Parts: sequence; structure tokens; C-alpha cells
Amino acid sequence: MTNPRPRILSVATANPDTWYRQREVIERYHVADPRIRSLFGSGHIRGRHLILPPPDPDGQPNETQGELLAKHLRGAKDFGARAVRRCLEAEGLEPSQVDFLACITTTGFMAPGLSAHLVGELGMRANCARLDVVGMGCNAGLNGLNPVANWALANPGGNAVLACIEVCSAAYVFDNTLRTAVVNSLFGDGAAAALVRSADGDDPRFAPQVLGFESHIITPAIGAMRYDWDDEAHKFSFFLDRDIPYFIGEHAEQPVERLLRRFGLKRRNISHWVIHSGGKKVIDAIKYNLGLTAWDVRHTVSVLRDFGNLSSGSFLFSLSRLLEEGVVERGDYGVMITMGPGTSIETALVRW
Repeated sequence: MTNPRPRILSVATANPDTWYRQREVIERYHVADPRIRSLFGSGHIRGRHLILPPPDPDGQPNETQGELLAKHLRGAKDFGARAVRRCLEAEGLEPSQVDFLACITTTGFMAPGLSAHLVGELGMRANCARLDVVGMGCNAGLNGLNPVANWALANPGGNAVLACIEVCSAAYVFDNTLRTAVVNSLFGDGAAAALVRSADGDDPRFAPQVLGFESHIITPAIGAMRYDWDDEAHKFSFFLDRDIPYFIGEHAEQPVERLLRRFGLKRRNISHWVIHSGGKKVIDAIKYNLGLTAWDVRHTVSVLRDFGNLSSGSFLFSLSRLLEEGVVERGDYGVMITMGPGTSIETALVRW
């Protein structure tokens, strides 16, 4: 007798309490360059949750790399823990009932990793199995869901939690260049958690089964999204190539088609598309190359509008909005897509 497919039983999100409109950020730090102001003024992002420092005497943000890493840990333990608690509370569970915890982050490096900090912060059991996925980028949420689902399948009845926790404001460099302005105008702070379990008692429940995954890495574009060390700023600085939407769009069909072919499906069989909110041009490239409609990406667009790019957790914010909408029907298929450094495209197939 085979174990039932793992199911995503609950999804929850959390953010810092502070939310800024785009114009508030540039006014806070007296940004005068019209090119940078135009980036912040783009209409596809209304505002973002951010943990921002007060201006220094020159009116600029000024945090050392050490202060940024400390901010990452504080924020992760705050709203990251809140996302996990909400995810468990939705199923009437306590943190002590978590058997496996996978933490995903790219915006801060630490040893021990976030999983060890959350075990202590939340009061989880000392024998809770753990995994930390660090540095994979915006695609990493699905990279993390893969081992979480496999652990659940191998441990029927066990409670596995995926926690995507990103303090993107801990990865900012302010140097009045367009390179850093692109990053600073796009990313927001947030966390999302999902509870996954494989159990006979969950079979009748209206929760999506995780059926399979498919990856695609575009190695010629390995440098399109990357961290560099900035000797002048003494910080890590993130770089986004302007051609990323074209790299993603050109290759998006390949992993999606491989994934669907494995299960004997066509794109017309997919009722729901849950896509990473990577930016307007990235979303448009996915839409065009997969033949999707504005309705298909409505949650992706709305998450970008209200939160900015939340890196690894963005797709779970979109999934949460889809579930809250109440339009999913039993038997529906859904495809989840994330994109990030590598350059890579990750996909997953689910069914309700």
C-alpha cells in the first residue's frame, strides 16, 4: 500500500509592521536623481513592508554589513515566527508538534541557520528535523517545497513546515547608482509558511496534493542575478540584469511542458497559475510565452502591487490569495512557477 500524496494543508504569511509607499521611501532619503525617482514611481508597485533605518546626518540610510545581518535575524525571528505560528494555528497545531522544518532565505547568511533560531524562538522539540536552504534566491521556495514534500511522503503522519523568510531590506546598498536603485525599488520584506503532511486521514480534505516538480537552469545566464562584494560600500550588493525577463520568457515553456507531459496534461487542463511576483516585465514575459491571461496572473500582480518582490516567499503569498478567493474546485490542477539566480525556473504541479 502506497502512502497518500503529501498535501499543503495551510498557508500563512506575515510582514513587518511598517509599510511604505514608494514615494515615501525616496522622500525619506532625499533622493533627487530623476532616473531613480522614476524607478520608484513605476505604477506596478504601490508600496512595500520594509525595515528601514532612520536617515543619518546626511539624510541617507547608513547600515554596516554587520548591522544588516543583525536586522535580518531580528526580522526573521519576528515576522518569520509569526508566519509559522499562523500556519500551525490554522490546523490547530502547536510548534511542538512540528516534526520537520525547512527554512529558506537569501537575504542574510548566518550559522547556525534560521531553522535553529526558529526552533528556539517557537519552542519546537529538540529532535525536530531541520533543513536550511540559503542563497538560492527567488526560486528557492519551490526548491524547498520539494524536500519538504518528499520528507512528508517518507514520514506519513508527520508535520512538515516550509518557511520562506526574506528581509530584503537587509540586502540593500544605497549608493545613488541605477544598479542598486533597481533592487531597492523592487524588493520587500515578508515571510510565508506552509504546512505539508501525508496521511490517510487527510485524503478527503480539500487541500492541494503536491504531485511533482520540474527544474530548468539557464547556465549561460548564470550571472544575470547575483551577489557581489562591494569593496567601497563594504557590503554585499545584489545585481539584476535588465535582460532577465527575456531569459525567463525564452525558457519558461520547457519545464512547464516537461512537467505536464509527465502527468499526461496540457496547458488547457490547468485551472490555476501561481507565479512568483518577480517584477512587471518578468510577469509579462511568463504571460506571453505561456499564453496566460491577466486573470491567470491576477494574484501574482496584486502581490507585487501590495508587497513588492518578496523573493522566495512570493509564490506562497499568491497561493494564499488564491485559496482565500474560494474559486478552486475539487479536481482542479494548478501549476506553481518561481524564477531566480542560476538563472533557474522551478515548477510544481498540484491538484485539489
